Amino acid sequence: MGIALRFSEPPEARVPNTRWRLYVFRRRRVDDDTAPAAAAPDSAGGNDDGLIDTYHISRQSSYLFGRERKVADIPVDHPSLSKQHAVLQYRALPSKEERNGGPPKLLCRPYLMDLESTNGTFVNGVRLCPARYYELRRGDVITLGASTREYVLLTEQSARTGI
Repeated sequence: MGIALRFSEPPEARVPNTRWRLYVFRRRRVDDDTAPAAAAPDSAGGNDDGLIDTYHISRQSSYLFGRERKVADIPVDHPSLSKQHAVLQYRALPSKEERNGGPPKLLCRPYLMDLESTNGTFVNGVRLCPARYYELRRGDVITLGASTREYVLLTEQSARTGI
């Protein structure tokens, strides 16, 4: 028996042309003030407050965050997270810019939706309402539940140039 996905892709789902990346960092908790400055690497090989992992997230139209490794594109192991916690979905929607009489230009942008998780999904510290898409911007920081992992969204170009 298979695993039922908690979301289905919308008709406007598209694989993006832009090369997006998620950079994963471990943030220090407030109660970690006694930790030594040069902390030992965590299980993923990164250092405290350092880069843990990088996901190239431009090869498909959606990426599922969750503890259920059979379906998760971005596996998360923290006990506060749901089996299917959130989804990053690329959507091609009409631009709001005026065009000279022609059809509106479609822009493929990343969106994030919390899949009715118990402990929430956050963008730049703001908790998302469940089952609703939120447009993401370059530089946004995604956090999930009580996990200390931060997922920073950048394009390949912005990561290379620091813009």
